[in-house]
Amino acid sequence: MRADARHNRERILRAAREAYAVRGIDVPVTTIARRAGVAAATLYRHFPTRAALINEAFAEQFAHCVAALDEALADPDPWRGFCSVIEKVCAMQATDRGFTGAFLTQFPDAIDYDSERTRAEDGIAELVRRAKDTGQLREDFDPTDITLLLLANCGVVEGSQQVSPAASRRLVTYLLQSFRAGHAEPLAPPAPLELHQIHQPARRH
Repeated sequence: MRADARHNRERILRAAREAYAVRGIDVPVTTIARRAGVAAATLYRHFPTRAALINEAFAEQFAHCVAALDEALADPDPWRGFCSVIEKVCAMQATDRGFTGAFLTQFPDAIDYDSERTRAEDGIAELVRRAKDTGQLREDFDPTDITLLLLANCGVVEGSQQVSPAASRRLVTYLLQSFRAGHAEPLAPPAPLELHQIHQPARRH
């Protein structure tokens, strides 16, 4: 790739990451081109589809998410591993509004959505099983409670970017304490939630 073409590509990706972090992944491609100071045609030469641009813009975050799950599964302390992956993913949500949408929205020519979601769900289920086996996680915890937590965190991070990270950390700390074994009060039955539901738009009546 020529130096000028490489420079344009880097500018486009930087503009996309900045826009997605603030406004989510629904930012129009034309807006990103203007922000990068390039023509729309130049953007499309590098990224023929919106999905290709989103996939490339979030490649590093995807890698961090996968690494967080792998590190949690490798941790000899199941409770610490369980907490760490939740803390890291929620921190990503709090600092980059586009991350959740990029990871959970299905793009046929971008990430292997079904494979990534299945891997995440299997990994979480394994972390939950291990933490329960050691007596550190309450017995009535259900893997769908992770989705419930992420939904709650999504609501928290919709606020000001100046307070979202602190609010998210506070929420996660509260919830992780409630997940610990030793809480005698039984919970209501788990909700039938799946990871893909986090980014579904609300229905308007």
